[in-house]
Amino acid sequence: MSTLPFSPDVYAARLDRARTLTRQAGLDAVVVGPGPDLVYLVGLEGDTIERLTALVIPAEGDPTIIVPRMELAKVRGTAVGPLDIGVIDWVDGDDPHLLVMFAIPGDPVRVGVSDALPALHVVPIGERLGVQLELATPVLREGRMIKDAEEITELRRAGAAIDAVHRRVLGMLRAGRTEREVAEDIAAAIVEEGHERADFVIVGSGPNGADPHHEVSDRVIGDGDIVVVDIGGPVPSGYNSDSTRTYVVGTPDPEVARQIAILERAQQAAVDAVRPGVTASQIDAAARDVLAAEGLADAFLHRTGHGIGVSVHEEPYIAPGNDLPLREGMAFSIEPGIYFGGKWGARIEDIVVVTADGCERLNVTPHGLTPAG
Repeated sequence: MSTLPFSPDVYAARLDRARTLTRQAGLDAVVVGPGPDLVYLVGLEGDTIERLTALVIPAEGDPTIIVPRMELAKVRGTAVGPLDIGVIDWVDGDDPHLLVMFAIPGDPVRVGVSDALPALHVVPIGERLGVQLELATPVLREGRMIKDAEEITELRRAGAAIDAVHRRVLGMLRAGRTEREVAEDIAAAIVEEGHERADFVIVGSGPNGADPHHEVSDRVIGDGDIVVVDIGGPVPSGYNSDSTRTYVVGTPDPEVARQIAILERAQQAAVDAVRPGVTASQIDAAARDVLAAEGLADAFLHRTGHGIGVSVHEEPYIAPGNDLPLREGMAFSIEPGIYFGGKWGARIEDIVVVTADGCERLNVTPHGLTPAG
């Protein structure tokens, strides 16, 4: 990012929280490589490469970032600069993994690493420290799962932007066009409505809609087709949208329309169940039970939702067996679907944020089977 989306104070609070969570987890430090966690903590974007970049957060003491000297200017343009975070730079020929040791006070026993850090770096860091590294995911996810006010504002912005695109989809879908042609129009609209880019565009018509992860094809959309449109991307702050609606071109089969109305009820039941203290699995069950009561249990092929923020998919996952209690500030999708192989499929997806007594729905375009074309 050329400019930080949030004030330095926001990043300072996130780092303080990460240090507290590190201490509470009994870890001496966590080592965070490039990826969503580093974006969240200091606003540093980038992919993991063979040259080590790592933010070291000790349980006691100040954080330090280890970075190739050629990346120094980029790193100082993040929260690292205004927060005056310690920097250890290195050049080719140095041993950057050894430098991690100098960023952790004392004689560490337990050190966690972010899940985005590859074995290329994890193994030598563990060797230099003389410890068996462990995943820092329980520490890092705890901070990211509970959105602060600034994050929620950006998720609202993303939700409104993708809703604006769905309103435009009505004029794009019509018989005779291919999925690819529609997807190209949608991708352009995603950018026009305020996103940095289109991260994904799914246009699944007719039998292609029965594949939850279908993207696009050259299939020609026909009259009466059910069309699943699942779209999203990041707004300039890096926070993501993700919303799915199901459309019909022309007149739907009455039985298909009846089943999609049941899906709409299932999605609403899950939204209505959201409140602090309810578990993620209970939200999943709220949708699943409606479908099961109508004989559609086997048509629901995936979990009900996933967390969202600087990543499109992050914790919490709204899935069977996840007994994590919901807390105020969590943000996630609610997206049950029904799929009939070789025939058609449907999915309805909103992003919600847990409030003190329920949830705020960030997507408000019509949820039922929507006529297009």
